[in-house]
Amino acid sequence: MRGNTVRQNVFPVLAALIWGTAFVAQSVGADYVEPFTFNTARSGIAFLFLLILCAVFRRTRKQDFSGAAEARPAARRDLILGGICCGTALTVAANLQQKGLETTTSGKAGFITALYIVIVPIAGIFLKKRAPRTIWLSVVLAVAGLYCLCITEDLTVTTGDFYVLLCAFCFSAHILIIDHFTQKVDGVELSCVQFLVATVLSAAGMVLTESPSLAALVQCAWPILYVGVFSSGVAYTLQILAQKDSNPTVVSLLLSLESVFATLAGAVVLHDRMNGREYLGCLLMLAAVVLAQLPASRKHAPA
Repeated sequence: MRGNTVRQNVFPVLAALIWGTAFVAQSVGADYVEPFTFNTARSGIAFLFLLILCAVFRRTRKQDFSGAAEARPAARRDLILGGICCGTALTVAANLQQKGLETTTSGKAGFITALYIVIVPIAGIFLKKRAPRTIWLSVVLAVAGLYCLCITEDLTVTTGDFYVLLCAFCFSAHILIIDHFTQKVDGVELSCVQFLVATVLSAAGMVLTESPSLAALVQCAWPILYVGVFSSGVAYTLQILAQKDSNPTVVSLLLSLESVFATLAGAVVLHDRMNGREYLGCLLMLAAVVLAQLPASRKHAPA
C-alpha cells in the first residue's frame, strides 16, 4: 500500500517538476525549428530511451513482464491499441503546444495548458468517474493559483492562445486514455509504444508541412535531448505509472504543479523574481494538492 502511495503521489510531482523546467527548453527550440520537426526529434529520442529501458526491465524483472503482461491473451492487442490511442493524443497535444509557443507567452501557455485540471473532472462525469466535492474545490483553488502564477498581462485571445487551448483538451484526452489502458498493460511498454506512434505521426507532419534543417537541429540539440529523454521518456512514463489504480483528477492536479516549477525554474535559472501575487499562486496550488489528497487518505484509513 505504501509503495502505491509513493507511486501515485510522488511520481506525478516528479513529472511536473521535469515538465515545468522543460518549458524553457521548448521555448528555445521554438526559436530554431518548427513544431513537427522538434517533436519528431524529441519523440524519437524518447522512443529509443524507453526501448532500452524496456530491454533492461525484461532482463532484470523478467517475471513482471512475461508473467503479468504477456500471459494475458489480449495483452499485446491492448498494448498496441493503447499505444496508438495515447500516441495520437500526445502527438496532437504536443504539436499544438509547440505551435502555440511560437506566438504566445510562456505564462499564458502554462496557464492554458494546465486547464486540463478542469477538463478532466468534467469529462469524467460523462465517463461515470464522478469526483468528490473536495476535488472540485481543489480544482477551483488550482485554477486560481495558476492564474496568479502565470497571467501577468491582459488575457487576449491570440492564435497561439487558441492552439494551446486545443492542446489542453488533447492532454485531457491523453490522461483519460491512459487511465483506461494503464490497468491492462505494462506502463513502460505503453509509454514506449506511444512515443513510437508520436515519432511516426510527427515525422509525417514534418515531411508534409515543414522544411527540416539539420543545422537548426544541431543548434538546439541540448534542449531537444533534455525534452526527449527527461520530459518525454522519463516524465510521461512516470505519469503512466502514477495513473495505475489512481483517480485521474487527483493525478491531473498533481501534474498541474508544472506551472509552479516552471515559475521557480525561471527564478533560479533566468534570475526572474517572483512577486507577491506569484507567491500567492504557489500557496493556492499547494493547498489544492493537499486538499486533493484528503478523500484518498480517508478512504484508505484503517478502521
